[in-house]
Amino acid sequence: MVGQAVQRLDHPNPATFIGSGKVEEVVQGIEEAAAGVVVFDDELSPRHQRELEKVLGEDVKLLDRTALILDIFAQHARTREGALQVELAQYEYRLPRLTRAWTHLARQAGGRAGGARGGVGVRGPGETQLETDRRVIGQRIAQLKRELEEVRAHRSRYRAQRRRQGVPVVAIVGYTNAGKSTLLNALTNAGVLAEDKLFATLDPTTRRVQLPKGGLALFTDTVGFIQKLPPQLVAAFRATLEEVTEADLLLHVVDATHPQAARQAEAVFETLEDIGAAGKPILGALNKADRLSDPGAAFALVPDFSDGVAISALTGSGLNALLVRVEEILEAQMTWLEVTIPYEMGELVALFHRRGLVEREEHTDVGTRIAGRMPRALTGRFSALLKHNLPTGDEGSL
Repeated sequence: MVGQAVQRLDHPNPATFIGSGKVEEVVQGIEEAAAGVVVFDDELSPRHQRELEKVLGEDVKLLDRTALILDIFAQHARTREGALQVELAQYEYRLPRLTRAWTHLARQAGGRAGGARGGVGVRGPGETQLETDRRVIGQRIAQLKRELEEVRAHRSRYRAQRRRQGVPVVAIVGYTNAGKSTLLNALTNAGVLAEDKLFATLDPTTRRVQLPKGGLALFTDTVGFIQKLPPQLVAAFRATLEEVTEADLLLHVVDATHPQAARQAEAVFETLEDIGAAGKPILGALNKADRLSDPGAAFALVPDFSDGVAISALTGSGLNALLVRVEEILEAQMTWLEVTIPYEMGELVALFHRRGLVEREEHTDVGTRIAGRMPRALTGRFSALLKHNLPTGDEGSL
């Protein structure tokens, strides 16, 4: 970056977003630094972009916050699903801005391209091309939405299968570049790309993790959040973000060394609320604690992290304590179940041992009397037994 300009306004300028004096200051800065790109840290309307491009000239590339983020996403989309989601977001962003690409042709009905003076039947070629482009892009957007709906349906079926198996899901969320992928790699050797850059991971990766008491949980790495996340991305990444909304626990990773750690954590909470995941149980993980002289003091800087765990995904410090807390929270979401299982239904006893926490077990004349905690998603497998009066004297309870 060779220059920066800041202006505080109650409302954006209707024509150029920033005031005319600030525009002149930007133009002067471009000339002095011989800059070729101007980036606005906010989303510009199509009109703002058109007017600013006129002032800045054809030799200067103008990007707003959304365009820049979409460009970064496009560079990091490595799977078909990621590419579809990014392409949809790009088209929906560009559609209302198509006129920018046709400044050399007439845009209005009755345009003056080729010397035409206007009137019925002399539609300018620029408008004809724009209408064609809009129609083609509209068709492509519809096709992308159909393909992504198939992806969404596939993920929904996969999540339903996971629920039937009763394996709890922990979604790793956090600001971009907080260390989420590094954490998943440290817990599972997942081999997820982890780089010191924004949005290095776009596609969710799910891996099994064995918890301290022997139980299993599925940990899912998700796309990083950012302040003022463009609405096009939230809509396009709906299938991916549903991994967050359907999780049993959100593991919120914060870069404890970042000077804006509290603001980044707040941005994550705001995004979770926007996608309908604010009511989920959340466990905070202050990452990169190995770089802090007093990790405990960092908790005071981040709101709602008093029950969190200080970790280092890079060195492995604190990961055992983190898994203990994860297990405690998941156990608290389980349901008490006490039931007598006939001996011919031994698979249910095995299921109880594999997915639940057995506290008591005894063998009776009619079956195995077992008591403990089970994931709510699996209690339906025992519902038929709970409806019958069993010889042991009580029916079992949920």
